[in-house]
Amino acid sequence: MTDTQSLIHIVKEAGRAILQVYNSHESLHGVQYKEDNSPITLADQAAHNIIVERLSKLTPEIPIISEEGEEVPYEVRKHYTKYWLVDPLDGTKEFINRNGEFTVNIALIENNRATQGFIYVPVTGVMYYTDNGTCYKEHDGQVEVLKVNNSISNRTAVRSKSHPSPEEEIVLDKYGVTDSISVGSSLKFCMVAEGKADIYYRHGPTMEWDTAAGQAVLQAAGGKVFKETSNDVFIYNKKTLLNGSFLCLGF
Repeated sequence: MTDTQSLIHIVKEAGRAILQVYNSHESLHGVQYKEDNSPITLADQAAHNIIVERLSKLTPEIPIISEEGEEVPYEVRKHYTKYWLVDPLDGTKEFINRNGEFTVNIALIENNRATQGFIYVPVTGVMYYTDNGTCYKEHDGQVEVLKVNNSISNRTAVRSKSHPSPEEEIVLDKYGVTDSISVGSSLKFCMVAEGKADIYYRHGPTMEWDTAAGQAVLQAAGGKVFKETSNDVFIYNKKTLLNGSFLCLGF
C-alpha cells in the first residue's frame, strides 16, 4: 500500500492550485477545447503538473496515466501491473459553470482493478479516500468511516447535472427508486458511498480516469460498480480507455 497521508497532501495541493484559478479572473479566460470538444482550463493544467511531479517523486517506480498527460500507447501500458490513474480536475464543466461541484481524482490501479481512491472537493475542503480497504471522509479535521446504506426500499438515485439521459428512468424503476438528487463530477460515487444516495446509473461514455477513484471509494464503502449489461465489475487498462455504461449500487 502507498503512503495515504502523502497522497492526501498531493491531492489537496492540486486542489489549492485549482482554487487559485477558480477565485481569480483567470477562471473566465483560458478555456480551450480538445479534439473531442471537451473543455480544458488553466486549472486542469496546473493540477496535472502538480500531481505528476509529486507522484513521480513519491513513487518513481509507478507509471502515471493522466487525462491531461500524453497518451500512452496500449502496446506500452498493457504491460502495466500497477499505475496511477489521474483526473486532475473532474467536472471541468462544473468548474466553468462555477457551481463548486468539481473534484481532484487519483486512483491506484493494480492488475486492472481500482484498489485505492482519493477524491478531493476544493471548494468545500471535503476529502474522500480509501486506506487498507476502508472508506473515509475527512472534513475540518474530522474523519469518519463511510458505509453504504444497504436500503431495501424507497431508494434515492444520484443523477448527473451535465449528462442526463432518458435511459436512466428505465434502469432506476427496476430498483425501487422514489427520490433523486443531482450533483456533478465524481461526487456521485461519493454520495452513494456515504449513504446520501443508493444508486447511480450512467448511460453513455466516460473515460477510465472519470470512474477509477470513485469506484475505489464506493467499493471500500461496501458498494459495487457493474457494467450495464452484466454482473461484471468494471476493469481498467482496456485497449481503449473509453468506458461503456455502468451501474453503481449501495446495496
